[in-house]
Amino acid sequence: MSHTSRSRIPIRCALLVAPLAIGVVACGSSSSDPLADKPYDAAEQISFSGGRDDRKADPDKPLEITAKGGGSRITDVTATDATGRYLRGELTADGKRWRSTAPLAAGAHYTLRVSTENGDGRPGRKTIGLNTAPADKRLRVRFGPESGTYGVGQPVTAELSAPVEDRGARATVERALRVSSQPTVEGSWHWVDGRTLHYRPRAYWPTKATITVRSHLDGIKLADGLHGGPTKPLTLRTGARIEARTDASTHQMTVTRDGKTIRTIPITTGKPGFDTRNGVKVILAKESFVRMRGTSIGIAEGSSESYDLPVHWATRVTWSGEYVHAAPWSVGSQGSANVSHGCTGMSTANAHWFFDTVRPGDLVTVVGSNGATMTPFDNGFGDWNLSWDKWRQGSALTAGRRDGSGPADSARLRPAI
Repeated sequence: MSHTSRSRIPIRCALLVAPLAIGVVACGSSSSDPLADKPYDAAEQISFSGGRDDRKADPDKPLEITAKGGGSRITDVTATDATGRYLRGELTADGKRWRSTAPLAAGAHYTLRVSTENGDGRPGRKTIGLNTAPADKRLRVRFGPESGTYGVGQPVTAELSAPVEDRGARATVERALRVSSQPTVEGSWHWVDGRTLHYRPRAYWPTKATITVRSHLDGIKLADGLHGGPTKPLTLRTGARIEARTDASTHQMTVTRDGKTIRTIPITTGKPGFDTRNGVKVILAKESFVRMRGTSIGIAEGSSESYDLPVHWATRVTWSGEYVHAAPWSVGSQGSANVSHGCTGMSTANAHWFFDTVRPGDLVTVVGSNGATMTPFDNGFGDWNLSWDKWRQGSALTAGRRDGSGPADSARLRPAI
């Protein structure tokens, strides 16, 4: 990213390594306009679905925040519990609705920080406190993502309403969470932590596959006073195999569909000190407009690195704010130099094409960067950066086995209880 008009101003993409963050971060340059004014109280511009005062939110239901009024839009939402853990969420492209995409913790207090814009572009802010109801002693499971069509790299997720730490109880849970696919493939669950499991096949999903996920936990005893509860099943489908290979050393992205190259794009990636993460990333979301601010990653206003810019055709690959997006200011460096703070920048036309071509679950693989490898679980879907052997070590049915034999071999796709 490099210049605006005739003067050359460095404009970079920012990376913030913060697990499960949903705040908007990324690329820009400093600017002075009405948006820099002190934010107004946005209480009248938003409504949300959670409990207030003496009413407590149901942790089994998604939290939704909605912008009210024709000219108002939400630009950023950050939700954290009392321990500082971020709650994942997704903002619609028009900025009218934000919805949590992971379960709320039961018996917890959340702080929601909402940023808005009115019709004149002035920023608003509102901080909201939210309490959730205590657990009801029924272990519930929420499968993800939502039903729909995804790329072949999309993992299946299972979020539990309470932590399960006992190995025997984990094995019981895992056997009850059944994944089947047509065509059939070899796959396994992996325990990310006591409340989160991911499921992926040994290799990527086949194209045009149908994946069905069900829980048979209802009524099963997991511990004294804790039984499984009912769970809504999930059906996913896969589309074509879309892969984008980003080579930070040659400053080129090659996009393939089912193995055939469909476009080669000049790009810029992270400069030294802000190197783009290497490895396989799964597209998380597409946002046609994102307001990217340096302050959201701790860069002080007025510093040489500060920025505040509207960014278009932004395809998110990490929760901390790494995107593939339009960067018209850096066209002069695209194809020849890495000048960003970590995002992958390209021309507006190429970014629009990329945005229209890919879907969540498609693959973006970065090579040739001096950056670290994308972590597996704390900043998006880096699941494919684990070898199959290491992946299976995260299963309660295969952990500790090296010969590949054991109950999981007959339970990977249609485990018997």
